[in-house]
Amino acid sequence: MAIKRKVSMAEQKLTPELINKMKNYTGLKLRTEDTIFNEEVTRRAIIKFINGIGDPNPLWQSHEYAKNTCYGGIVAPPSFVFSGLAGVQFGWRGLAGFHIATDMKFYKPLKLNDKMQFEATYLGFVGPKQSQFAGKVVIDSFEEKYFNQHNELVAVSIRKILRAERKRAREAMHKVHNIAELPHRWTKEEVEKIEEEVLSLHIRGAKIRYFEDVNIGDELPTLTKGPLGVMDMIAVMVAGLAPAKIAAHAVALDEYRRKPAWAFRDPITHAMESLLAVHYNTEAAKAMGLPYPYDFGTQRQCWYIQHLTDWMGDDGWLKDCYAEYRRFVFLSDVVRISSQVTKKFISDEGEPCVEIETKTINQRNENVMPGRATIVLPSRDKKTHPVKERI
Repeated sequence: MAIKRKVSMAEQKLTPELINKMKNYTGLKLRTEDTIFNEEVTRRAIIKFINGIGDPNPLWQSHEYAKNTCYGGIVAPPSFVFSGLAGVQFGWRGLAGFHIATDMKFYKPLKLNDKMQFEATYLGFVGPKQSQFAGKVVIDSFEEKYFNQHNELVAVSIRKILRAERKRAREAMHKVHNIAELPHRWTKEEVEKIEEEVLSLHIRGAKIRYFEDVNIGDELPTLTKGPLGVMDMIAVMVAGLAPAKIAAHAVALDEYRRKPAWAFRDPITHAMESLLAVHYNTEAAKAMGLPYPYDFGTQRQCWYIQHLTDWMGDDGWLKDCYAEYRRFVFLSDVVRISSQVTKKFISDEGEPCVEIETKTINQRNENVMPGRATIVLPSRDKKTHPVKERI
């Protein structure tokens, strides 16, 4: 007897009634207690996080190395704040959600043994409007603020989430995602070359990059990730970047019964699965309107931040970074993140800054994540040091 493999998920239409209901939630402070993942900045939590995004910078993990830096000890990478809230889910029950952009600002470092506190707000939505991807869509905005134990603001994140009807997304799948072959068939020689690129990291570290030594047009070393595999997705969930609660058995089943739209029954195993399965289960991805499992948007943002911190070194400060997730990064894909210095300026606060423009190219020559960032660098002439001024 043939096994039915099709995954069935909750379906909802983008009705005027639903739109009016969601308008009333604009400005709502969201509960975060059930979605907190990392709260204390322990060395073990940091290591799980950097392992999950593939960032071996010794500043994040080596006591021996970090004690001689401007921080005087281990600190978490700027992106670590993402692991504090494991994805606050809110609203639009029965619609598909796709993370499409993140805008970050950073104010203070997270030092070893700091404790994070959180505030999340639903800022509202724009739309509905027409999309090639899935017909009528709306775009949500969420603001997440991260504080330390002294109530000092550490970082602010604005996330953009596209909401679409799953049925319309499935109907448009083959037209929009016109990819000849998934998974991508790499040759042995191609994979060997890619893996050497992945291992060719350019971590600036303790060698100070001064503002005066940077020129407009300078290129940052390329950071390569991939081929993206299932273990990469498991590792990033262990890191705390999954946009939902990770649980099993009675804990998970209780959650799914309270929130049935956030789960589905796998037709093969008969187990209830979180919608997170779209990132590692092919049939779940198809039910969401995608041809194959794909990455997390936040995961991609963390790769981008690694690319920037590798270049700026221990003494630089990532002031802000913005990225859009224009195309999906599917399992088996390879991406190469490259950037260029496009501007040098003194900020209103008197800090020497450089502006970075970024592109992230996959093997299909698509720019899957354009971005921009501002980095503050030490200055010989002005005798300023951005890290010391923020500690």
